[in-house]
Amino acid sequence: MAVRDYALAYRRYLVVALIAVGVLTIAAMWLAFTLLRPTPPRSIAMATDPEGSISAELGKRYREILARNGIEVRLVPSVGAVENVARLRDPKSGINVGIIASGITDHQRSPELVSLGTLFYEPLWLFYRGRIETYKGLHGLRISIGPEGSGTHLLALEFLARIGIIDKRSAQLLPLTPQVAGEQLVHGEINAAAMLAAWESPVVRQLLSADDVNLASPARADAFVALYPFLSKVVLPAGVGDMVKNRPPTEVTLLAPKASLIVRNDLHPAIQYLLLEAATEIHSGPGMFRRAGQFPAAEAIDVPLSTYAQQFYKAGPPFLQRHLPFWLAVLAQQALVLLIPVLAVLYPLLRFLPALYGWAMRRRVYRLYNELKRLEDELVSDRARDKAADLVARLDRLEERASRFRLPVSFRPLLYALRLHISLVRQRLQKT
Repeated sequence: MAVRDYALAYRRYLVVALIAVGVLTIAAMWLAFTLLRPTPPRSIAMATDPEGSISAELGKRYREILARNGIEVRLVPSVGAVENVARLRDPKSGINVGIIASGITDHQRSPELVSLGTLFYEPLWLFYRGRIETYKGLHGLRISIGPEGSGTHLLALEFLARIGIIDKRSAQLLPLTPQVAGEQLVHGEINAAAMLAAWESPVVRQLLSADDVNLASPARADAFVALYPFLSKVVLPAGVGDMVKNRPPTEVTLLAPKASLIVRNDLHPAIQYLLLEAATEIHSGPGMFRRAGQFPAAEAIDVPLSTYAQQFYKAGPPFLQRHLPFWLAVLAQQALVLLIPVLAVLYPLLRFLPALYGWAMRRRVYRLYNELKRLEDELVSDRARDKAADLVARLDRLEERASRFRLPVSFRPLLYALRLHISLVRQRLQKT
């Protein structure tokens, strides 16, 4: 009976211990998955400028490259950079990434956004018809400054205000898209058109080679750069638009923000690394205003550089993504994440198990000691002589149980000590 009772008790302890280990492991795994986010999403959304823009075309390149690794990129067009930033800031919009020109936002207004680096120069072009020798020549003209919500509209208003053209009383400011503005400028329906666009933009290339359309070179460009640190000066060579017509006829200095790859700071690290690899593939070649390898660059202009971007620019992609296919690397990362909580539970448990085992073994012997102590207490009672036969029988059964005990070698001294103490009690009983 005693052996069966012990076995049942031991099973109960084992079941309780296994349940406790299971609960702790599950809790640790949940915490690890919550904090480390080992599983990246299979779909992200990228905000782009309207169809036909360089931003939309680049979005298609990113979509193609990420599709190689099983990541779907949904392209969500908008009016322009200002609207794209608003969508990025809104967690309910579902937008994860966008290409945003510098000067549109900052860290104070967009604390939830981080940068993966700068990608290219995006000059602010001012095309015009006729002759404009100074900024005063813009007064009274019909000028397209891009639709509201676009980066062109925001920066054009800021810079025109800086030079004294601040409202429709000074000039007729029109919210036309770059494509519409280009067509109307070529046909003489408007006098000037400002547009924030990369050199590769089709409308820019069209206007550079168009007859009777000129490109303004801003006066006091250094003053603008000093007042707006997110600006850079770039030089457009003479004749680069059309060498036969020699357009533009002279070098033109342009003010150019840099476009950055902006993401929400909660975007999965593995996706950030894929975007950085795609950016390297797309933007690292030479171009009109850049040398080979200049972009993408570890620059934080408006918002901080992502921690993962900093690591990428220092050491490249993580070890697993560098040596394994993307989803295999993700699976390996998941396995490592699973091991963390398991080891966190098992390591202290394995250190505690020997002590728990020793306690269980000693407890088996101490139970018999408790019975022996009760027998010894009865020896000193007034009715000890009347119960002598019963006490002897009980002592015999206790000794028999002790002799049947099976303990590991390291615990057998406890058993021999028990049997010795039983003998001492028997001697006292015989003297009673």
